[in-house]
Amino acid sequence: MCRSMTFTEEELKQIEQMASLYMSISDIATIMGVWPEELRRQIKIKGNPVAIAYNKGKTMRKLELRKQEIQLAQVGSPLALENARQALIDMEEDE
Repeated sequence: MCRSMTFTEEELKQIEQMASLYMSISDIATIMGVWPEELRRQIKIKGNPVAIAYNKGKTMRKLELRKQEIQLAQVGSPLALENARQALIDMEEDE
């Protein structure tokens, strides 16, 4: 049986860490002992501590990868250059 969806600060940090490692919601739910459907529902609620932890973990890893990609683009990696160009386009479209 899975437990309720109330998480401690430590558990929220664990969710953030697992999201930063691109663990699936199903895998995170299994580790945390909750139903995947319920975890997905909580993640969809803006401002929910679970959603904040999950999105922060995922976004912080994305930031680290983006930094590495920009460094590769600066030394001339064709794929990194194309990815950086697309990231800029995505950024401008989101403004």
